[in-house]
Amino acid sequence: MRTARLLALGWLFHFKMLTRSAFDGLLGVLYPLFFATVAFFMFRAGHDSRSLLYASLGAAVMGVWSSTSTSAGAAMQRERWHGTLELLVASPTHFSLVLIPATIAQTSIGLYSMAATLFWGRVLFGIGVSIVHPAVFVLSVAATVLSIGTAGFLLAVSFVRYRAAWALGNMLEYPVWLVAGFLVPLSLFPGWVRPISWILAPTWGMNAIRESALGGTPWPDVGMCLLLGAAYTLTGVLMLDRVLRAARRRAALSLT
Repeated sequence: MRTARLLALGWLFHFKMLTRSAFDGLLGVLYPLFFATVAFFMFRAGHDSRSLLYASLGAAVMGVWSSTSTSAGAAMQRERWHGTLELLVASPTHFSLVLIPATIAQTSIGLYSMAATLFWGRVLFGIGVSIVHPAVFVLSVAATVLSIGTAGFLLAVSFVRYRAAWALGNMLEYPVWLVAGFLVPLSLFPGWVRPISWILAPTWGMNAIRESALGGTPWPDVGMCLLLGAAYTLTGVLMLDRVLRAARRRAALSLT
């Protein structure tokens, strides 16, 4: 109960801070317009409404990943810059329970981008959104958001030693768009790309969202999405313990 309350309050605190960021707010307005336009012009040559919906859903999830990759990569760095890293690490609560809500909050902001992308696709380009299994669709979106948030947690821990962590996170934004099949089907890529996509939770989350919207079977994809999210969390916690132990041994908790 205490852990759940801590995670909930941590998420709420970081979510409020992110919604008051002028920079993130501007991107929240521009990104959906950009993504909806990309989806429309890539698939406008076809006359199949399912193709446009396929592209529109992919563009919507692009907004969730874009909200996470750059910001989450530098989440731990920001605590250092603000001078709060030492205090948070020294608190009785494990630092992972402080960091995970921050990255999930960043992913939650992406939900607005997702909804806005679908909205602008409908208003500007007439891309209809017809969901065959609404309840499963909501569950698929929730699983995708959680798994992308845990991927952001893993990025934050992995990049903590790098001063330009935000740039490294930004570097992963476009490759994941492609490898996870947000807009371009994986069948069009070389065979060696497919195994890479299997270890990316957004791939399975994207499949689950499309399957639930188009009338397929999303449950295996939802299960894989949550399983990979749990694996990201476990790996991130183990890496975080190792990083903090090394920093304490060297008396360099600021991780410079």
